[in-house]
Amino acid sequence: MTTPKSKNITWAHSAIDHETRVRRNQHKGAVLWFTGLSSSGKSTLSREVERRLFERGCHCYILDGDNVRHGLNRDLGFSPADREENIRRIGEVANLMRDAGMITLTAFISPYRRDRRGCRDLVPDGGFIEIYCQCSLEECERRDPKGLYKKARAGQIPEFTGISAPYEAPEAAEIVVETDKLSIEESVAQIIAYLEAQRILQANGENGQDLERAVNS
Repeated sequence: MTTPKSKNITWAHSAIDHETRVRRNQHKGAVLWFTGLSSSGKSTLSREVERRLFERGCHCYILDGDNVRHGLNRDLGFSPADREENIRRIGEVANLMRDAGMITLTAFISPYRRDRRGCRDLVPDGGFIEIYCQCSLEECERRDPKGLYKKARAGQIPEFTGISAPYEAPEAAEIVVETDKLSIEESVAQIIAYLEAQRILQANGENGQDLERAVNS
């Protein structure tokens, strides 16, 4: 965690604690961190998971890599240092949203293990769920909806992950989704099942008291 430059700041605690928000929302706050190569299916899968969560009445929102770079991180490029700061900022934002009781989905390549570990360290145990969208480079290049791999191969995009910049695959992700083998429906079902098993969501037949006991246990 980066130390603030000023020593004259104090964390302001809300009058509403996280457990109270859980009881009202009927689900736990969490960060679902989708990582993988470009075109591995991160954005597509996270959008569909968000839709399913919303249909269940969950408070949820996606922080998408391209969207964030249009605003919050528009001052950053794609050098290793800028990539690190990009992920640091979004990790902080995602954790604030989690603390507010939301299920926050992030769809970022986030190529470096150290940076993802830094985001995990911000979040209480069990609240950070790394979802590795595992897809072969060959399949990602075949999909290439934005034509980015073609440009990278032609040398038109420097520091492109998987071609001229490294991607460090997760070593112990909570969920590994083989997006080059599974359908979108199968992939979503895998994630929802995990969230239910970890008591972040209520499973079918549970009620609010069941979830509250899980939060307080």
